[in-house]
Amino acid sequence: MQHAVGSPLPPPHQPGHGPAVGWSPAAHQPGPPQGPAPVPPPPPPAPGYPTAPLRAPAPHPGPAPGQGPQQPHAAPGQGPQQPPVAPSAPSAPPVPETTGHVPLPPGGPVAVPSVPPATAAPDPTTTTLAVLLIGPAGAGKTSVAKYWADHRRVPTAHISLDDVREWVRSGFADPQTGWNEHSEAQYRLARRTCGFSARNFLANGISCILDDAVFPDRPVVGLGGWKRHVGPGLLPVVLLPGLDIVLERNAERSGNRRLTDEEVARIHGRMAGWYGSGLPIIDNSQLDVPETAHLLDEVLSRSIVSPPNW
Repeated sequence: MQHAVGSPLPPPHQPGHGPAVGWSPAAHQPGPPQGPAPVPPPPPPAPGYPTAPLRAPAPHPGPAPGQGPQQPHAAPGQGPQQPPVAPSAPSAPPVPETTGHVPLPPGGPVAVPSVPPATAAPDPTTTTLAVLLIGPAGAGKTSVAKYWADHRRVPTAHISLDDVREWVRSGFADPQTGWNEHSEAQYRLARRTCGFSARNFLANGISCILDDAVFPDRPVVGLGGWKRHVGPGLLPVVLLPGLDIVLERNAERSGNRRLTDEEVARIHGRMAGWYGSGLPIIDNSQLDVPETAHLLDEVLSRSIVSPPNW
């Protein structure tokens, strides 16, 4: 029987007939037989129940065309054998999180720079250093720090605490309008930011110099915070010219960086407490910026060999 439209569906299995294998729509289509003639010729299939034609044994045990590989016969009483499963390739180790080729700073603070044994003093211009330049307003901290960083023979960054504090635009707590809890909180936040930045630069082989007006008689914003945020390897140096020089330089400033003469005199008097503290002090009253930077290298060379106790 032949359907008028489309190919017939395979018939269900019924008793007395073999399994319906080798189903092909071509079995119901008239035409010459495909492929080599079967030997011996098979009996005609029952109407509506096509069966696979019998063929001569294959000369080799390879799979028949269009069929997958033959499964091995199972032993009596056993289920069909499963093909062996190829072992999976070992998974690659997880890739650690990175930020490109720039490593983040470690959790620990910056250690004191190690000095190899040598007869000559170490060269501070080729050593990776973290320097804290302390001084009153008008001492020339920013100018000296920038010049020193610009003329080193190794990569060096300049980090100014005042610049970082002024990143806050709306709601900036200016200490000139009164030192209160808001200005102190922003100062602490800026110092932590500077400390993280310094450690980040040092972790990538870049020296840094920070400048800040640290008061010796105010521990809440003293050196202890810098040591916590950067580490004991930070080398502090005090830049303290005479009062007349500080007043003259302050008069050349503009904006909120310029203080009143009374405020400048008060800050300068408090900075005098660094004398006798054990920190190196540079009086740059009669020195220009390049001469002060050269003297800073000499002071740092001694600090590397014998770090100050602070």
